[in-house]
Amino acid sequence: MRARTAANTLALVMGSVTSALAASGAREDNSGVFVWIFLGFCALIIVAQMVPAVLTMLGIVKGVKESFGERAEVKSR
Repeated sequence: MRARTAANTLALVMGSVTSALAASGAREDNSGVFVWIFLGFCALIIVAQMVPAVLTMLGIVKGVKESFGERAEVKSR
């Protein structure tokens, strides 16, 4: 009985999905050259801000790594 209920539920779900899959037409985009230039400029700003952030994070990791190395040397003396 339980398998038959599961099969009926699956049939109902798949039957309702077919109408959504049959939707036609793609969304038309009327973006001109200036919109793409603006988006490129925004991406350039984001990348330009990420470069110093990554360099700072690498510097912090390097400093932490060096500080642990110094502590190990001091304890061994």
